Amino acid sequence: MLEGKVVAITGGGRGIGRAVALACAAEGAAVIVNDPGVSQAGKGGDDAPADSVVREIVDSGGQAFTNQASVADPVGAQSIVDDAIGQFGRIDAVVNTAGILRDAIWHKLSLEDWRAVIDVHLNGTFNVSKAATPYFREQKSGSFIHFTSGAGLIGNVGQANYSAAKLGIVGLSQSIALDAARYGVRSNCIAPIAFTRMIASLMPDDMPQDHPALQKYQAMGPDRIAPLAVFLASDAARDVTNQIFGVRGNEISLFSKPRPVRSVSRAQRWTAQAIAEELMPEIAPDMPRADEVAADVFPASD
Repeated sequence: MLEGKVVAITGGGRGIGRAVALACAAEGAAVIVNDPGVSQAGKGGDDAPADSVVREIVDSGGQAFTNQASVADPVGAQSIVDDAIGQFGRIDAVVNTAGILRDAIWHKLSLEDWRAVIDVHLNGTFNVSKAATPYFREQKSGSFIHFTSGAGLIGNVGQANYSAAKLGIVGLSQSIALDAARYGVRSNCIAPIAFTRMIASLMPDDMPQDHPALQKYQAMGPDRIAPLAVFLASDAARDVTNQIFGVRGNEISLFSKPRPVRSVSRAQRWTAQAIAEELMPEIAPDMPRADEVAADVFPASD
């Protein structure tokens, strides 16, 4: 499905990014595998993850090239696209999977950890997408595939930075889709549920390996996410844009977007007292649960 196309994948050395890189290559794409090999918290660096994926693709007869730049750095992000053009002559799709975690309950979340997560997820998605846009406009085609999360769409405890970044990516994707439609450029989001080192870090340290919830998550490998990314990068998805998809195992979901659920009008202007006495009793039955988190919507026991 991707014969002759060039796909740049951020965070392509591990987890979902690795699975997407291998799947794109298997479908004929030349792949830029970007990954600086940092720890889950975004520290350090290691050439091995990206190099290993590139070696696997090349040994299988495919085309791939390593890039170890940080997407949080605009110059580094530009180098990803430059490598695609320099090595393979074009760029057809950008898959933004790069991410880090620095979880903390809200009152303990530091400014440093807030900025680090926003920089990689949200600013990184902006930086790489911005770098690819001139080429997409010129060739009047291109696909952005961004990765959001249930943490952003629904909410999660202890992940204010991650949740904010992931919901921000949705807003970014929607605006890109609207602004770039005139050039034949598409932008979509995927909210994945797959067992990666990020999910593993959320499991209790004392959870036994035979625990049903853990086994359920482990069965949902990153390779289950890759086919949707391949489809969205292909010409078969030429009419699919400005959407949010979810993938969990063999289940693919289409997410709704925020829209008014109930509206209440009155003859006179609203006062705070009238809101308390009239509005709230009317709309309370339709208000979402205040304590709902992503796992309530997508429980591991399903």
